[in-house]
Amino acid sequence: PLFETLDDLDGAPTTISALLTNADYLARINRSLTVMIGYSDSNKDGGLASARWALQGAQQTLVNAVESHGIELTLFHGRGGTISRGGSKTHVAVLGAPPGTVNGRLRVTEQGEIINEKYGLRAIALRTLEQVLGSLALATAMPRHRGNDDPDWHAMMDVVADESRKAYRELIYDTPEFYDYFRLATPIDIIERMRIGSRPSSRRAQGGVNALRAIPWVFAWTQSRFVLPGWYGIGRGLARAAEEFEDAAFRKMFSEWYFMRALMADAEMVLAKTDLGIAKLYSELAGDLHDTFFPIIRDEFELTRNLILEYSGHEVLLEGDITLQRAIMLRNPYVDPISLMQVDLLSRWRATNHEDNEVFDALLATVNGIAHGLQNTG
Repeated sequence: PLFETLDDLDGAPTTISALLTNADYLARINRSLTVMIGYSDSNKDGGLASARWALQGAQQTLVNAVESHGIELTLFHGRGGTISRGGSKTHVAVLGAPPGTVNGRLRVTEQGEIINEKYGLRAIALRTLEQVLGSLALATAMPRHRGNDDPDWHAMMDVVADESRKAYRELIYDTPEFYDYFRLATPIDIIERMRIGSRPSSRRAQGGVNALRAIPWVFAWTQSRFVLPGWYGIGRGLARAAEEFEDAAFRKMFSEWYFMRALMADAEMVLAKTDLGIAKLYSELAGDLHDTFFPIIRDEFELTRNLILEYSGHEVLLEGDITLQRAIMLRNPYVDPISLMQVDLLSRWRATNHEDNEVFDALLATVNGIAHGLQNTG
C-alpha cells in the first residue's frame, strides 16, 4: 500500500486495519507488511510543515494499527531529492522518526541527482552507508518512550501544521489566478518540454496545480529561485502557535524537540537557497499578476525567515551549518548570471510563441546550469 496525499496519510491506519481483517490478505503477507509513505504529493498538497507532521503521525498510527495483529511492519519512505520531496539528511530523518517505528529496518528510495551525490564516489558512498546504519542502530536501541517527545509539543505542532496548511492552500489552490502566475513566473513551460523522467509532467492536460506532478512543480520553483514549496506557510504557522502558547514553552519545544529542530533546519536550508531579488525578475514576466502575488510571497518569506531565526537563536540562516552556508555563498555568484540569462531567454522564447528552437536550446543549457549550481532539480 502507498499513502501519499494528506488525506491518504490521515486515513492510512483505518485502511490498514481493514486490510488486516481479511484472512486472504493476512495469508498473502505472511506476517510481514511493507507500507510506503510518500513525501512528494503530501508536500505539494499542504506545504512542508503540514506534510512532515502528517507523515510523522501516520508512521506512529500505522505502527499502532499493526501491533495488535502481531505483524512485522517495514515503513518504506518514498523520498525525493529536494527538501520539498523529503530529501533531507537520511540519518536525521531516522533519528527524528517517532519512537517504535524503526525497529532495525529501514527502506528508502534514492533517486535523481541524489544517487550520484551520495554514492558517486566510493568514500562518500561508504560514509553515507555508515551514517544511515549508525542512525538506524541508535534509533532501534532507544527506548520506545524516549524523553524528547512531549505531548504538549504535539499540540503546538498541530497548530503550526494546520495554520501553515491553510496559508499554503489559500494561495496555491484557492486563488484562481495563481496557476496562471506560476506558469508565467517560472520556467515550467521549458521543463514540461524536456526529455527527462519516465512520466509526463501532468497527469492530465487540464487541471491546474492538482494535475501537475510533484517533480516539475518543485523543479520550476527551484529554477526561478523562489523554492516556494519548501517554506511557504511556515511563517504563518509559527506566528499562530506563538500567539496561542506560552513563549517559554514554545521556545523549549523549538530547542529540545528533535523533530522540530530537523524540520526548521530543512526550512533554513531552503530559505538560504531562495533569492527573492532574482525571483522578482521571473515574477515580472507574469505582467499584472506580479503585483498581485509577489508581495504576498515576499511577506511570507520575511515572516518565515524572521521567526525561524528568532526561535532558533540564530542571527543568520544556516548559522548551525557553516559548511553548507559557505557552499551556497560560493556557488551563488556563478548561478546568478545564468538565472539572469534564463529570464531574458524566457521572455524572448515566449515572444515567438515557443517556436524559436535556437533560443529553446539555450534555455535548456540554463536549466542544466542552474540545477548543477543549486544542486537541486525536483
